[in-house]
Amino acid sequence: MKDIATPDARIEANGPVRFGLRRPVAAFCLAGLVGVAVIFLASDILLGLGAAWSSVVLVSAAFLGAVGIGAVTLHRTYPHDRLGLCNLITLARLAIVSVLGVALLEAKSPDLMLLLLAVLSLCLDGADGWLARRQNLASSFGARFDVEVDAAFALLLAIYTARVGVASPYVILLGLPYYAFRIALAVFPWLNAPLPERFSRKAVCVAQIAVLIVLLVPGVPGSVTNAMVLTVIGALMWSFGRDIVWLNRNRT
Repeated sequence: MKDIATPDARIEANGPVRFGLRRPVAAFCLAGLVGVAVIFLASDILLGLGAAWSSVVLVSAAFLGAVGIGAVTLHRTYPHDRLGLCNLITLARLAIVSVLGVALLEAKSPDLMLLLLAVLSLCLDGADGWLARRQNLASSFGARFDVEVDAAFALLLAIYTARVGVASPYVILLGLPYYAFRIALAVFPWLNAPLPERFSRKAVCVAQIAVLIVLLVPGVPGSVTNAMVLTVIGALMWSFGRDIVWLNRNRT
């Protein structure tokens, strides 16, 4: 029979937890400290920003703040007694996004290393959910964490490409839909209802990030990038609009 004991009961049965932290929370915090080291090393070695310590420190502080919020949410809602590689990968993606944040603050022109970091983050995006299902560690925390990292990734890339001049300012619209939706939740609580699974929604999100990454590739004609950006903006409006209409029709 499947173990239906509460997470805290399962952990207590396995022995005491140091510092009073659940094991997943302790592992998450420790991985967060490793993430800070990655941000410093990647910003210095990979991006060549050894002199830009103020930007690195600011981004690292924001990263640690996100880790702290994640740890509190993890402690309150996570139903499993181990963190799993899935959540560590999502945390690694957040560290990569933070390195892109340093490049944004420094207005560093896109280069091959920055492009590779963005591509790596996109490739890892599908790995965390797949591992969560394979390891039986799927959770609302993991799903929300993944979405928040995706949204931050899109927003930072959008602002970065506009700031360094590789795209028109309206590219920022590619990074705003999720946050506009979250603000709308405060006014229309019915928007928080569960949505049916749709492949098209995931495809539009991937296209959103993919187009932003393409903007980092040198030599792509401006007419091509502008057409791609406008197309994806239209796709995002269609996807979010369809979900809003569905939620409105099915609210109780």
